[in-house]
Amino acid sequence: VSYIDKHKKMLGDNPDARYYTAVISDEHSYRIRGNLAGATYTSFTIEMSDNAEGNRGVGSAINDSQFEVDENGDFEIVVSREQAEGNWLELNEGAASITTRHYFEREVSVNNDALTHVPLSIENLVQQPPRPAPNDADIAAGIRRVISFLEANVISFGAASDLPWVSTTPNVFNPIVIDNSNAAVNYAAVDNVYAMAPFVLQPDQALVIRGRFPKCRFCNLVLFNRFLQTFDYETRRVSLNRAQAVLEEDGSFKIILAARDPGHPNWLDTEGRAYGLMFWRFQLPEEDIAALQTEVITLT
Repeated sequence: VSYIDKHKKMLGDNPDARYYTAVISDEHSYRIRGNLAGATYTSFTIEMSDNAEGNRGVGSAINDSQFEVDENGDFEIVVSREQAEGNWLELNEGAASITTRHYFEREVSVNNDALTHVPLSIENLVQQPPRPAPNDADIAAGIRRVISFLEANVISFGAASDLPWVSTTPNVFNPIVIDNSNAAVNYAAVDNVYAMAPFVLQPDQALVIRGRFPKCRFCNLVLFNRFLQTFDYETRRVSLNRAQAVLEEDGSFKIILAARDPGHPNWLDTEGRAYGLMFWRFQLPEEDIAALQTEVITLT
């Protein structure tokens, strides 16, 4: 089922990506069928859980450079504990769900394009009986899972973090480090390198970000609120990918965050918010990522 859209936002959603999820059991095996649909990147990730109440990071993952795709973009992947022939995603013990990612680097963000469809299905390899009707205990357990999910992935996000890519200094990014720290983060993408920092601006201030896009599969910058929900990208420009950005003459970029248009093509609209989060995704980088330089200026 679809995970997020422009009106349903959580877990650091992305205007340039379609996400789907399927609840699974490590006691079964599955077949995924789909088509790349022109995506810049496609992947499948096993989400882990100690039990019904808690998540403990990610398990196995596979992306489109690691599985066979036919000339029409069609593919099949078997998800199982034992290795299968052909495209195979290991089903880890304790697996709880599968997350899919379909990134598109276009001038119009894919989630503002209702006509783009990603064909995708998943089926159990052994036919199962119909699900039993839910009872009081099932519903109570579901409510507890929702509470646990919100506490672990939304409400407490503002707590201190020791992740190297999370800056707590307003308007300043940490040095970007390419490592595997994402594997321990709930619902993170193992192929991404992240950089996140808060912005804090007065109404007459703007934040200028300078840097260079690295060689990588995908790259964008997105503005979030404190609960990792994107700002309104349906009617405002609150994210920027490489297909949308206008570069400087030397090939670098200059991006400006402000509450009003500063007259620059790479303006990101803060919606007049005094506070928010800036979130970079650098996917499968082929080189070191240049430091992100920032400067707070006064608008005239």
